[in-house]
Amino acid sequence: MYVAVKGGEKAIDNAHQWLDEKRRGDVSIKELTLEQIREQLPLAVNRVMAEGSLFDPDLAALAIKQSSGDLIEAIFLIRAYRTTLARFGMTQPIKTENMACIRRISATFKDAPGGQILGPTFDYTHRLLDFQLAADGERGNLEPADTPVAEQMPHITDYLKKEGIIQSEPVTGTQPKDLTREPLELPAARALRLQALTRGDEGFILGMAYSTQRGYGRNHPFVGELRVGQVEVEMDIPELGFAIEIGEIEVTECETVNQFTGSKTEPPQFTRGYGLTFGHNERKAISMALVDRALRWDELGEDNEGVPAQDQEFVLYHSDNIQATGFLEHIKLPHYVDFQSELELIRKLRTEALAKVDTLPEDAS
Repeated sequence: MYVAVKGGEKAIDNAHQWLDEKRRGDVSIKELTLEQIREQLPLAVNRVMAEGSLFDPDLAALAIKQSSGDLIEAIFLIRAYRTTLARFGMTQPIKTENMACIRRISATFKDAPGGQILGPTFDYTHRLLDFQLAADGERGNLEPADTPVAEQMPHITDYLKKEGIIQSEPVTGTQPKDLTREPLELPAARALRLQALTRGDEGFILGMAYSTQRGYGRNHPFVGELRVGQVEVEMDIPELGFAIEIGEIEVTECETVNQFTGSKTEPPQFTRGYGLTFGHNERKAISMALVDRALRWDELGEDNEGVPAQDQEFVLYHSDNIQATGFLEHIKLPHYVDFQSELELIRKLRTEALAKVDTLPEDAS
């Protein structure tokens, strides 16, 4: 990817200083602290962690502050920092059925086993500006939120699986490739595709998901379940001979249930789309699930309708906002030599074209 370029040292130093001044703003106004960003802009922090592939709310808050709120630049900073970290082991797969949920809803069953937990969401707000916040006024009588539901809560799709009407997820038994350490290769297995979608730009993945809902792909989804909460992270310790909990992380998980009339290789049944991302990030998780299902056309024996969301190369190569930003922004860097050659070519072609016009007979049409 493209990074900083060469230039006049003094001019670059001045640009850095000016950037710092723009970031700080009016010095008579109290500076934002990392704690304020972490606690009061949690959804921005969550996006930076998810697309930066590093779960650390404090570092994400620092990146947001350093980038003046440019989330893609913040994601770039986090990814760059991540490459400096040593890897000392692998954790076990997280068990989302044991999630301590702060939010858990299903659009498929009203009386979902375990209950519906609305949790913190914009879904029921009226999208009206709250001018009390502009007056620096805290809402009165803010009571502590309900504690997360820590009891084991099976997934909704497990009940469909017992009835045999939803496709069972195949167990490959092979270790998936790590997209943060190896370059993307196509065709990509589903595990690798999901990694790419998790790191992908939220807006791009949302656009792809929306396209499938509008008919550009066989996707008629129901949100089987959406859950947000804390999960334990466990790691095998060779000296102990068993796994221990090393911490907790907040994640958002979405499973969609999709209509499927069958194909040459599969009987009529429901199929799934899946999304999982760091933090409270519902839009991203749902979008992931829709795009994941669209990309599964081959393994399900469906026809490729030639739509963007079914094209692995189109989706996976263009969803990474850091790669896209680097290639996009490089065109504002010096291209003096390239442009001069183009300029000379256009002048030559134009001169030749005008000469031909001058030699045409007067009655030529």
